[in-house]
Amino acid sequence: MIYADYNGSAPIGQAVKEYLVNRLNNDGPYANPNAIHFLGSKCLRILETARQVCADVLGARPDQVFFTSGASEGISTIFHSAVLRAKEQGRQSILISQIEHAATIAAALFYEKQGMKLIWIPTLPSGVVDLEFVKKILKTQAKDIACVAVMAANNETGVIQPYSEIGKCAEENQVLFLCDTTQLIGKAEFSFSTSHLDFAVCSGHKLGALPGSGLLLAKHPTLLRPIIFGGGQELGKRGGTQNYIGAETLAIALKNFADNKDQLKTLNTARLSFEAKIKNGLPGLIIFSEEVSRLSNTTFLAYPGIMGQAVQIELESKNIFITTSAACSDNEPATSKVLQAMNIDDAIGRGAVRISLGLWSAPTDYDIIADAIIWAYKKLLKIQSY
Repeated sequence: MIYADYNGSAPIGQAVKEYLVNRLNNDGPYANPNAIHFLGSKCLRILETARQVCADVLGARPDQVFFTSGASEGISTIFHSAVLRAKEQGRQSILISQIEHAATIAAALFYEKQGMKLIWIPTLPSGVVDLEFVKKILKTQAKDIACVAVMAANNETGVIQPYSEIGKCAEENQVLFLCDTTQLIGKAEFSFSTSHLDFAVCSGHKLGALPGSGLLLAKHPTLLRPIIFGGGQELGKRGGTQNYIGAETLAIALKNFADNKDQLKTLNTARLSFEAKIKNGLPGLIIFSEEVSRLSNTTFLAYPGIMGQAVQIELESKNIFITTSAACSDNEPATSKVLQAMNIDDAIGRGAVRISLGLWSAPTDYDIIADAIIWAYKKLLKIQSY
């Protein structure tokens, strides 16, 4: 079996498995980390160690790290905080890209119904957001902008966006910048302290940690307003007893990435060879955003006239698991919103499939996937010609 949907969710990492087995076999500690008894204090120390590890790997201070259930919760919290601040300051607009994850777009649309105005950032055919448009809006309408939302790396195309440049411009014009770093963290170098971001988010299941774990990074923690109320946990910014074991696995996964990030070069080389092979075997195949900077693990491709779900089924018959776009929209046989924003024609867009591997994928996986893809498309093209 070859799993090639790491951008959807990564398998639990080996280092995390070993940590969990050891923790379970040693019987704890298990307690409420906010309790003042010995076991509670011990859990809290472990939780704070995990926070320090996450901060160190991500180039942040521990007091800037807030544990959450994942990126969607973090995004909702950040929007809530930015909009409340905006209403106090008389700001009425949100500057947002067209290629954001559904969690970001849904949050923005919710606040649009509450009276906020959305300004949509165009996307170039390459899959990169229009940086000049962003700069123009921030320089001319800064006093009305509640926040700007542009992701760091797109979950479908893998395109790495100019997030640091956007961050600098937002910083210069005193506008908050929410950057969805879910796909970037664990797949590329990242340092919060040098990124010029006000907020960033992370989901543990993208990194090989336990699902339901995640974190939010805040440059200025005092700007956060909670959406989950409880007993004052996470400095009063996120109520409820912490998922401390989830947070521990997130720290393990992040540290494991940091210790093995040199493998990104190997993965990138393998991806480029894979793309060359399938293009050579299938003249007419399209690889989206081929000419711009992308994540080392991501290939988004299509063949005009061939449905992506048909390709997905053929590969699954060979025990190879890929996806047609974002996992949350995999059941929609239509051109994804990301490709629509790139002005990709439906005849091509409906055929999009995404292959995304991980640092610990077998070196031979790309070769096997390449042979299977060439076989699948040739089979489907033959059927189509009848």
